[in-house]
Amino acid sequence: MSYRVGYFVGSLSSTSINRILSKALISVAPEEFELIEIPIRDLPLYSPDYDADYPPQGRALKDAISAMDAVLFVTPEYNRSIPGALKNAIDWASRPWGQNSFDHIPAAVIGASTGPIGTAVAQQSLRGVLSFCNARQMTAPEAYVRFSYEDFEDDGTITSTRTEEFLRTFMAEFRDHIERVLTVLPRQEPV
Repeated sequence: MSYRVGYFVGSLSSTSINRILSKALISVAPEEFELIEIPIRDLPLYSPDYDADYPPQGRALKDAISAMDAVLFVTPEYNRSIPGALKNAIDWASRPWGQNSFDHIPAAVIGASTGPIGTAVAQQSLRGVLSFCNARQMTAPEAYVRFSYEDFEDDGTITSTRTEEFLRTFMAEFRDHIERVLTVLPRQEPV
């Protein structure tokens, strides 16, 4: 069985270590995965004023998610929470009320930071938001990556055997999680 997995990079920075992490995750993903980035850079700030007539960027985001079997969030930690751009994207995808794109979708969260606790607090914040959105989150293994250029190259190549094995195990667990969730809650075909 193959799975289309949409991934979000929470940072808009051109030098994002979480973008490097996303490339590393692609390199160790199970062969059943087709990983496709869901871009968030061009979304305007969400407002309920758009609910009656979504702009093209909002519709494109919702269409991209509906075409996926699962989603992966690769996020930094900003001020002990998730970046505003990522929260904005989640707001767009979960609205208008009753048209939540994350309802029952298998999801996983991971993030990298240069600090000693990785992105633990941001991930906890993101998990709370995803719980409200009714996403079916993989709760273990948790993955708080302490980023070092000794372990990663800019193109996502993993130079640490220990880090590579950890990330490979995380992605294999995510595959198993997706399979379990979709067995019980199959995704609806996009209309």
